[in-house]
Amino acid sequence: MSSATPHPISQHPTARPVERFVTVSLDRRGVSCTARLLTEKAPLTCAAVWEALPLSGDVYHAKYARNEIYALLSPFADREPPLENPTVTPIPGDLCYFTFSETQLNTGSYGYESAADHRGRPTVVDLALFYERNNLLINGDQGWVPGIVWGAVVDGLDRMADACQDLWRSGARGETLSFARA
Repeated sequence: MSSATPHPISQHPTARPVERFVTVSLDRRGVSCTARLLTEKAPLTCAAVWEALPLSGDVYHAKYARNEIYALLSPFADREPPLENPTVTPIPGDLCYFTFSETQLNTGSYGYESAADHRGRPTVVDLALFYERNNLLINGDQGWVPGIVWGAVVDGLDRMADACQDLWRSGARGETLSFARA
């Protein structure tokens, strides 16, 4: 056996990881919810997001997945996380992480304006919140689009869902989706 210092977790086998929380906000609407990071299921993704917070971008309402809002961001991790804790059927309150190449979002069917044009960037990160049931991550251009579930809303989903419905009906122009440490 090595006389090296043991890993901190091995010193305390019954110790639970510290729980971390984020606030997810629709800034102009003044609505937010709180989510717990799923560090035990998506440790690399949670670490990448946590270290990059705060993050914010123009909000979009999904056309294909149904009950999803998201922001497209420049990559912020040293290395993109692997597909840990994947899903194609997110449930209400799931926070998901997606990585897309420039060609995957390069069709006019997505409706991105020039300000959100991500051509020329090799990678785009999509941080999403699913606010209601019956979501299916299948896209007419891409097929199945698995996402990494990295967080779960623990407070305020009802208020956020109402604001997301308003965003769907009234439009997203001028609204931002923000993620910050709680």
